[in-house]
Amino acid sequence: MISAQISVLNAAFGSWGYSFQLVAIDRTTNAGWYVMEPGTAAEAQAKAALRQGTADDLNIYSANPGQGLLGWATFPWSYASDPKDDGVVVLHSSLPGGSAVPYNLGDTGTHEVGHWMGLLHTFQGGCSKKGDLVSDTPPERSAAFGCPAGRDTCRGGGLDPVKNFMDYTDDACMDHFTAGQDARMDAQFSTYRFGN
Repeated sequence: MISAQISVLNAAFGSWGYSFQLVAIDRTTNAGWYVMEPGTAAEAQAKAALRQGTADDLNIYSANPGQGLLGWATFPWSYASDPKDDGVVVLHSSLPGGSAVPYNLGDTGTHEVGHWMGLLHTFQGGCSKKGDLVSDTPPERSAAFGCPAGRDTCRGGGLDPVKNFMDYTDDACMDHFTAGQDARMDAQFSTYRFGN
C-alpha cells in the first residue's frame, strides 16, 4: 500500500516535475499517536519523535484520526516557525487498496501533499476572484463531494473544478492540477522548502 501510494503521488505530480522516492518506513506502535488529531499533544509527540530530514523532505504519517478526518498537512510557509510539525497525516485506510471507499485510491495523499507544496482548496474564499490564489482554477462556492457533473456554484466563473486534486470529490473523480497550481507549487517550494 505504501509503494502504491508513492506511485499515485508520482503519477499526480510527475508531469509537473516533482517525484517522490520512498527513503524509509518507520513502523511505530503507539495507540495514542495512532488516533492523533490536528493540533493535539499526540500529533506533536509523534512528529517530534518520528520526523526525519529538512524542509524539502516529505514525511507522511498514517493514522486513524477521529472526527471523520481523511488527513491534513502543514503548509510550506509554516516550516521555519515549527519544523518538527512539518508533514502530512493521512487516514490509514485512504491509501490505495484501503477500506475508506470512495477515498481509497490514494488521492487523499495527493490532496494533502498538494497543501504541503503550498496549494489551497479550490473552494478557498468561495466565489472570490482571489479564492485559492491561482488564476486558472474556476471559483467554487463550496467543496464538492462525489463527482457532480456540470456543477457551477459561482455564476460566470466557469464550471466548478470538481476533478481537481484540491477539491473534496471522490478519488476516482480527481485527475489533475492546473498550470497555475504548478506555478504556485514551484514558487512555494523554491521559497520555503528547497535547500531549507
